[in-house]
Amino acid sequence: MSAPEELRYTEEHEWVATREETLVRVGITEYAQDQLGDVVFVDLPEVGRQLSTGDVFGEVESTKSVSELFAPVDGEVVAVNDAVADSPELINSDPYGEGWLIEIRLDDPAGLEALLEAEAYDALTKG
Repeated sequence: MSAPEELRYTEEHEWVATREETLVRVGITEYAQDQLGDVVFVDLPEVGRQLSTGDVFGEVESTKSVSELFAPVDGEVVAVNDAVADSPELINSDPYGEGWLIEIRLDDPAGLEALLEAEAYDALTKG
């Protein structure tokens, strides 16, 4: 399983898709959902919450474990995927599409440069 080239990644297995110059969408990778197993619950932040890189912004609970979600960039939560809250299995069935988690308005778009490119993320998960 290869990570989509157009996304950026964290070592904690979140992906980041640029939607506009200062707007990104965040989710967990296919690798992460595969490791978790069947996702049964997702706890997401309130819209308006300010995040700093590395902040815990929620958690994903599966039949195997509970994993914290970490902010990949600095910014404000401007949207939350309510469909995932209602149907957490979307994270398993479509992690890069309908299974997205939050959208963040970036404090500084340059923060994306610190994230991994697909090739580096693939190397991390194959290690």
